[in-house]
Amino acid sequence: APRLPLPVPAPIRTGVPGCGYPWPWSVCPWFPGEPASPRPPADGARAARDLGGFLAALHRPAPDDAPANPFRGVPLAARDDRFRDAIGHLADRPDRLAPQTRTWATERWDQLRGTPPWSGPPVWLHGDLHPHNLLVHRGLLHAVIDFGDLTAGDPATDLAVAWMLLDAPGREVLRAAAGADDATWARAEAWAVALAVAYLEGSPDGSPMLDVAHRTLAEL
Repeated sequence: APRLPLPVPAPIRTGVPGCGYPWPWSVCPWFPGEPASPRPPADGARAARDLGGFLAALHRPAPDDAPANPFRGVPLAARDDRFRDAIGHLADRPDRLAPQTRTWATERWDQLRGTPPWSGPPVWLHGDLHPHNLLVHRGLLHAVIDFGDLTAGDPATDLAVAWMLLDAPGREVLRAAAGADDATWARAEAWAVALAVAYLEGSPDGSPMLDVAHRTLAEL
């Protein structure tokens, strides 16, 4: 947490299962603010710089014992079956995804999934970076929360947030601040397609993630 330019919920206390509570637990600081969806930051360019700087600071080589995550930070080829299952299920949900958009998403995924994979060392990843895990306070990006998918791997997974939160100029600001090369940026777009489809397929009715998914596809 001290190495990052935005606050994160570093635990103050941690505990183990017991006394009838079956999971590990933690007590974290409370951050004021509201999720960036549906209330994005007032200054998109500043938010893009702040979030890009956060990702540049976070995406440092991770140790060998970093938590494993089979669904995030992996090569695009390893995500292909999961994408096709989700897009296939959505064929029966035209209320969630229009047929023409489903066709477009499949074609775009096919175009991007052959992008050269990440060749650097696995870097620390938030793993679940979408607008509902970004807090906005007084119009500014204030904190990044929910590190339950923390892992190491390809930084493109986290960079997909650029299509979830920002417009085209904002995405270029974030990309510059994060220092993403062409291949990483193309993989980030592929992750944005895949995650939007996953949110549409897996979210319950009324979930704010449905709005995130539709905004992401509109930006794509």
